[in-house]
Amino acid sequence: MSKKKLIECVPNFSEGRDMNIIKQITDEIESVDGVKLLDVDPGRATNRTVVTFVGEPEPVIEAAYLAIKKASEIIDMSKQTGEHPRMGATDVCPLIPIANITMDEVVKYAHKLAKHAGQDLGIPFYMYEAAATKKERRNLATIRAGEYEGLAEKLKDSNWKPDYGSAQFNSRAGATVIGARDFLIAYNINLNTTSVRRANSVAFDIREKGRIKRKGNPITGEIVNDKNGEPLRTRGTCKGVKAIGWYIEEYEVAQISMNITNINVTPLHTAFEATNKSAIKRGLRVTGSELVGLVPLKVMLDAGKYFLKKQNRSVGVSEEELIKIAIKSLGLDELGTFDASKKIIEYQLESPESANLLNMNLREFANETASESPAPGGGSISAYVGSLGISLAAMVANLSSHKRGWDDRWEEFSNWAEQAQLLKDQLLKLVDEDTNSFNAIMNAMRLPKGTTNEKNIRSKAIQDATHYAIEVPFKVMETSMETYPIIKAMSKIGNPNSVTDAGVGALCVRAAVHGAFLNVKINTSGLKDKKYVTTVLKKGKIMIQKADKLEKEILKIVNSKI
Repeated sequence: MSKKKLIECVPNFSEGRDMNIIKQITDEIESVDGVKLLDVDPGRATNRTVVTFVGEPEPVIEAAYLAIKKASEIIDMSKQTGEHPRMGATDVCPLIPIANITMDEVVKYAHKLAKHAGQDLGIPFYMYEAAATKKERRNLATIRAGEYEGLAEKLKDSNWKPDYGSAQFNSRAGATVIGARDFLIAYNINLNTTSVRRANSVAFDIREKGRIKRKGNPITGEIVNDKNGEPLRTRGTCKGVKAIGWYIEEYEVAQISMNITNINVTPLHTAFEATNKSAIKRGLRVTGSELVGLVPLKVMLDAGKYFLKKQNRSVGVSEEELIKIAIKSLGLDELGTFDASKKIIEYQLESPESANLLNMNLREFANETASESPAPGGGSISAYVGSLGISLAAMVANLSSHKRGWDDRWEEFSNWAEQAQLLKDQLLKLVDEDTNSFNAIMNAMRLPKGTTNEKNIRSKAIQDATHYAIEVPFKVMETSMETYPIIKAMSKIGNPNSVTDAGVGALCVRAAVHGAFLNVKINTSGLKDKKYVTTVLKKGKIMIQKADKLEKEILKIVNSKI
């Protein structure tokens, strides 16, 4: 199956109060097939709305064009005010690579969008970040300097000729900045103060740009310059972070508003902790935070693990638990409910139909299995039994990590539990994927077979679906085999009070391997690629023999301790 190229678009519109205006813009985005609107985040105080949508490149740039066009028609910048810096009705419109696409490709799409909009809309367009045409235009803040109010004079300067579109001042629409950039997190941290000056002091401590060096008094002292007469700066603690302090009347608090431009260099929790440290040093306290727009799942999982490690607690817990820890530790629910299903990008992209079985409770799952429907069947059950087996090993590891008297071994068992959780999640995904592979065969069977061409199309579809229906249970076998070292280790060194749980885990995993192999074998009978069939069956038999051997070894250890 070919992998789709996905890009994300996060336009910022200079309207955050009139929901009718915002809806007209988002309706334009949703009118394009192949685009999914992920998030609409209006801010009353900033009078700005951040919209996030994703899709394949061509539909995304078409949706972006329609949104920019609509914003230029219904937002009047000559009457707009707000806390956030801005220069246009559509202030900024970045494109971001999400999956199976390079930054160079995204840059080309950014220019394609700007050229199309520039030709049609009579708006000045500037390119920034990776799509910038000049080095001095890479930084958004540099392009936006002077904001809307200074735009008319700026356009008279030949150095500020737009990259695309009209060089004439458009009093209604202003100007728009289009670019290509890596994933950016817009993040606000709340302080227990209303003082913008104090908030800015914290912001200057943490942002990469830091603050200007001064002699004596850090606020009023004489500026220290280099040999070229340029001010020297004391760098902040967080690389890839831009930050300012502001007061939000809606919440009656001052915030540190930041953009984290490189989450690999400065993760979300690192920025939070640095802010907290600076605030405490200045007699302030962080009370919570808020995410503007969406965030990758990894960011939340990494934050959850970080805060658990601070407590010397095992990080080998479920994805849901890690997210819960992250939300509470970062105070993401202070100003309102934090809905992970809406704020995490991977969750937004998931199709509800892709996890029908996993969304059921135990009784519903058993009832569905026992019904007259042929799916879920043995393949899904094998994956689920395997996930239960490794879940028991994760339980033993977590109990061992928190066992009284074993405090110095918490990290050792945490590592085992974390590995177990990863394998558990892989097997759980295969529960639904096995049913999906069965349905793929059924759908291929239903294709028309009248003409020669239709017969050929149907035959190929059946072969492709059969291949898929072999790959899924074979993956169940491979993943289940990866669980044995963990189960064996937990039977040897884990909490002795839970040794039988490790034994039951081994029994479950052996059932998963054997059950999945039955599905592999029955599906290979319908595949024409006999070389592939021979290879798969040979590998499968080897795994069966190894599974039987490992189960016996683990049960021997378990029985010796009972």
